[in-house]
Amino acid sequence: MKRIAIAAALAALAATPAAAALKAGDKAPDFTAPGFQAGKALTFNLAQARKKGPVVLYFFPAADTKGCNLEAKMFADATPQFKAAGATVIGVTAGNLDKLQQISSDTDKCSGKFPVAADPGAKIAKQYDAVLPQKPDWSDRTSYVIAPSGQILHVHSKLDPSQHVSETLSAVQSFKTAKKR
Repeated sequence: MKRIAIAAALAALAATPAAAALKAGDKAPDFTAPGFQAGKALTFNLAQARKKGPVVLYFFPAADTKGCNLEAKMFADATPQFKAAGATVIGVTAGNLDKLQQISSDTDKCSGKFPVAADPGAKIAKQYDAVLPQKPDWSDRTSYVIAPSGQILHVHSKLDPSQHVSETLSAVQSFKTAKKR
C-alpha cells in the first residue's frame, strides 16, 4: 500500500509543470553552500564561480532518484562542452542530502565532473523561486544560466529532465558567441 502511495505521489509530481518566478534579466541571488565533488567535501560560492565565467545552476528535487540521476548523468556527459564554453556547472538539491556525497562520484550520476550542493530546507531554492509547490522544502527542477555579472541569462523549468542540459548549453554557447563580437 505504501508503494502505491509513493508511486501516486511521484506521478502527481511528474504531471505538475515547474514554474520559475525569476526570469532572464533578473539578478541571481548569490549563495554559499556545502557540497561534494568526486566524493570530496567542498564549499561552493556562486560569486566566486561567476568570476571564472557563466554558471549553470540547476536545481533538482532529490539526490539518487530516477529523474535526478538521469539529469546528473547528462550534465556530467556534457561537462567538457560546458568547460569549453567557459561555464561552471553546479547542481543544488534540498532532497536526500545524505546521498549527495555518493552521487557526486558515482559513474552513473555526476562522475565527479561537477559539484552538487546541499540546500537544507530549500533556502537557496526559495530565493530562486525553484521549489516544488507540493513539497515546499524540496527543490524544483529548474535550471538557470547566470552571467559573470550576476544577471540571469536563461531559465528552463520543467520536471522532465531531458531538455535541461541542451537548453542551458545552448544558452552558454550563445553567451560565449555574443561575448566574442
